[in-house]
Amino acid sequence: MRKWFMLACAFALAFVVTGVQAPEAQAKTQFVTIGTGGLTGVYYPTGGAIARMVNRKRAEYGIRCTVESTGGSIFNANAISSGDLEFGIVQSDLQYLAINGKGDWAKRGPQKKLRAVFALHPETVTIVAADDANINGPEDLKGKTVNIGNPGSGQRTNAMDLFDILGITLDDLNAQGVKPAEAPSLLQDGRIDAFFYTVGHPSGAIKEATAGKRKVHIVPVTGIDELYKKYPYYAPSVVPKAFYPNSSNTEDVKGFGVKATLMTSSDVSDDVVYAITKEVFENFEEFKKLHPAYQVMTKEGMLQGLTAPIHPGALKYYKEAGLMK
Repeated sequence: MRKWFMLACAFALAFVVTGVQAPEAQAKTQFVTIGTGGLTGVYYPTGGAIARMVNRKRAEYGIRCTVESTGGSIFNANAISSGDLEFGIVQSDLQYLAINGKGDWAKRGPQKKLRAVFALHPETVTIVAADDANINGPEDLKGKTVNIGNPGSGQRTNAMDLFDILGITLDDLNAQGVKPAEAPSLLQDGRIDAFFYTVGHPSGAIKEATAGKRKVHIVPVTGIDELYKKYPYYAPSVVPKAFYPNSSNTEDVKGFGVKATLMTSSDVSDDVVYAITKEVFENFEEFKKLHPAYQVMTKEGMLQGLTAPIHPGALKYYKEAGLMK
């Protein structure tokens, strides 16, 4: 009888531990997913690095973070809006268009639930030009043969935005519309004088362009405050000279571009967004080692180029860290 009594007590204790406490413990774990991009791009390992930082403190935060390879920015923005993703990496220009119901979102209207967390690396609107073409600034593109990118491409849109500010029209130059991968050989062969490419640096295509017999350089773009006012999704950027030792540039090159940004939804809790923001910023030097493109990142710069409202959870950390008032 005593044996059965002891077994009953043991069973009851097991029920208390596994039947009551386990579900309660499970309820405390929040599962979140970061949408990134293709497996071979920069977005996917970026999401992985963020997830690892958060998961190291799973016991403290009660968050389990996973990463999903996706079709990229537009997919991520839509999935966040629909609740299929909690976080996603989105280009800042597409962030702006989504939150304002423009571009791909013109028919669906503003995506009001989207919230910004922080910006990542710059994707610079880069102008690569042959030295013998005497192009020292974007104004010098007039009268030259310039590849502005294939129709529908990001760099073509970026080039047209810059031309708009500078008062340049396509009638002022011999505009070409080929894909970025073809531009380096065209430049080296003398068939074009310059090309636009919106890209994170270092870029294999630009390394190729600077490695040929024809000397080339990256054109600085400055004095464009009007561009930032008219198109708020652009932000200043810098291309380090060290990335392209074969170029004829003698110093880092100032320019402009969009940024990769981490976005979330207003439906995601403040605690979750706060934890992710805190882990990235307090492990900033570790994070910067992820990719050469991140070498130019600064904590202050991670708050630039955000056009969606900042999520309250991220805002809480920025105020605590003295990054925002």
